[in-house]
Amino acid sequence: MISKSKKHMVLTTFMLPAGYHKDSWRMPGSRADELGNLDFVADLTLMAEEAKLDAVFFGDIVHANTVLRGDIKMNGFYEPMTVLSALAARTKNIGLIGTMSTSFSEPYNVARQLCGLDHMSNGRAGWNIVTSSDGFQNYGVADVPNPVVRYRRATEFVDVVQKLWDSWGDDAVIVDKENSEYVDRSKLRAINHQGEFFNVQGPINMPRSPQGRPVLVQAGSSGPGMDLGSSVADGIYTAQPFKEPSVEFYAKFKAMAAEKGRNPDDVKVIPGILPILGDTEKEANDLADELANYVHLENGRSQVAADLKMDLSELDFSDRIPAAWFSDDPKLGSRYQIYRKKSVDMGMTLRELIVDLARSTGHQWMAGTPSQVADRMVDWFDSKACDGFNLNAPFNPGGFKLICDKLVPELQNRGYFRSEYEGTTLRDNLGLSRPGA
Repeated sequence: MISKSKKHMVLTTFMLPAGYHKDSWRMPGSRADELGNLDFVADLTLMAEEAKLDAVFFGDIVHANTVLRGDIKMNGFYEPMTVLSALAARTKNIGLIGTMSTSFSEPYNVARQLCGLDHMSNGRAGWNIVTSSDGFQNYGVADVPNPVVRYRRATEFVDVVQKLWDSWGDDAVIVDKENSEYVDRSKLRAINHQGEFFNVQGPINMPRSPQGRPVLVQAGSSGPGMDLGSSVADGIYTAQPFKEPSVEFYAKFKAMAAEKGRNPDDVKVIPGILPILGDTEKEANDLADELANYVHLENGRSQVAADLKMDLSELDFSDRIPAAWFSDDPKLGSRYQIYRKKSVDMGMTLRELIVDLARSTGHQWMAGTPSQVADRMVDWFDSKACDGFNLNAPFNPGGFKLICDKLVPELQNRGYFRSEYEGTTLRDNLGLSRPGA
């Protein structure tokens, strides 16, 4: 195994076959009729693997509210564990990261599912930890727990899962045929966890993960989210559309990890970026305009209204959302504040905000040539604004093909990304140390 170069970015992709740009599925050649099918998502994943990306990342939404508002982008119709298990059989090197909520499952189930995926993929599994803020009514919960309680539960949840993963020694499997001992039972141990939310005896019922533990990623810029992420996550997904705040976020997160006795280099900060690419700047801008024309404005109005928890029905598309309608309450979340900045400080009209959010959902986006986009990515990386990027394909399959065929080679030619995988596990390829049992 060769070591991951410190000059190499982390590059993953948010796997949304409908395209990250809202309504891009309306474009010719989108394969929208195949959404939910394995062949389509497998083609995209193999494209990502051919480009040597670190991982594909599947989000998860457990309710149909986005579909009811006319937005299929964030749903995608793929349940992470089932699709990642299928993709494990069709891929060899790329990491497979899936979202599972600590609010809608139990630690023992999650530990088994992710450890099983790690075995089936030979060490390529990752877990995106979320606490969820919606969908509780589908699980028989009438009232959404407040964020403090959700994160307290999540912290204990992850602790139990890690204890279960560590309940088998690395050398527990001995396959002693002569003495009829497949497992050295002295290398298994009950965890006997008794906490505020969970009582779990353990041990888990399968051998330890090929990479020690599946990789943990987390997305949360609130106080409780940053506390959880800096405590346990190997990767931090974050929405950072502006460079200087991203530099500040990066430094703060690394410092928080160091204060908890962790190696800051083992915590990768990965903001999202949506690149709209063309061979010339004009070609890229024309493509951005074409994508904007596919956005359904009334659906966009309802989506922005839902995100901001505002009634926008009386505004014309040429109006700005009045500054007085926004709140400074940090509890409303980092993305709310990004939308506020774009509307109030940058003066975007409702139409402009709808299109901007259709492109980015709070992340940065850029239209340009592969060289121009690479310039920005390298500048952020060298300025310690990030350790890499989560690539959001504006449309599929064509937009992702442009990323893989033109942007990634540009980064490879500059020495900022690998040309071959360094190892066989996701931890190897991210340059992360293997945790002991």
